[in-house]
Amino acid sequence: MKLALKTAAALALATVIPASAFAADWFPYPAEEVTPPFAADGKVSPVTYTPLAKADKPWNICVSFPHMKDAYWLGVDYGVADEAKRLGVKMNLVEAGGYTELNKQISQIEDCVSSGADAVVIGAISYEGLNSVVKEVAAKGIPVIDVINGMSSPDIAAKSLVSFRTMGFETGKYLAEKHPAGSEPVKVGWFPGPAGAGWVEAANEGFMEAVKGSAVEVLEPRYGDTGKEAQLKLVEDVLQANPDVRYLAGTAVTAEAAQGLIRERGLQGKVDLLAFYMTPGVYAGIKRGFILAAPADSMVIQGRIAMDQAVRILEGKDYMKHVGPKIFVVDPSNISTVARENILPPDGFKPVFSVE
Repeated sequence: MKLALKTAAALALATVIPASAFAADWFPYPAEEVTPPFAADGKVSPVTYTPLAKADKPWNICVSFPHMKDAYWLGVDYGVADEAKRLGVKMNLVEAGGYTELNKQISQIEDCVSSGADAVVIGAISYEGLNSVVKEVAAKGIPVIDVINGMSSPDIAAKSLVSFRTMGFETGKYLAEKHPAGSEPVKVGWFPGPAGAGWVEAANEGFMEAVKGSAVEVLEPRYGDTGKEAQLKLVEDVLQANPDVRYLAGTAVTAEAAQGLIRERGLQGKVDLLAFYMTPGVYAGIKRGFILAAPADSMVIQGRIAMDQAVRILEGKDYMKHVGPKIFVVDPSNISTVARENILPPDGFKPVFSVE
């Protein structure tokens, strides 16, 4: 099966990706289903996710992402592209260029549908802002699958995602288990990300709940943009004001940026770093012993499941309406046994915009 590869520099360039560039079977995969689906307070149950062996016909699936500027969305791209290839369906991917480009994402989705998409998979720029276009698409009998970011629309057909609240909770739980109630108190600097962002508030809520009642004392949360310089400044401020801080926990950018500073100041082993989501930089930091731990949301698998959901819906087959891979914490004890291709894009993977 031919895959067209397009980079920002050469969108017209098309090439063939060899089969060896893609992973072997990724399933069955430990996952969690939410019932009733789409409910914020739904019950979460462990399930094993097994996709279809093949699609009955080469359906045309449109995929819309906020952007493709970082390794996170590159990982989701790897998931949707490889799963399209495995299932034997067509995939066309559009990306809006950033989280400020809501109108562009809406028009890209409209263009996808008018050019003959059978289903649409959306990584949403806005939780509320796509509801009108989703309603229009669903009214045409075209199923919409919500991947990664979440949407409030009642017209979506399925969700393939995890909760950032759970990501924050798992990070806090990791610390709380190391420092249970009654043990010596430890101070943690906490850097949840930009104030007001939905995913940041969710992660903060989960983290705080997990450490409640333990010996972990969380310093005043330091909110800030997820640029490296902004996070580094926040880290420096916390280290200066709290020389007895034992851990720094926060965004992947926080952990990545703080590694050098911790080494420079001779604080390795005295101040440990944690992130509440996984990136290649965090993965490498854990492997090299510079970052202690981070939960993995298996963004590659979220992309794969979304494609399988789309095909199942189109073919009238049973499907899980609201499901995501089981979140697990990666640290030095298990990093050598974790299947990297399930949680991150392969080294050297370039954006794939179409599978024919």
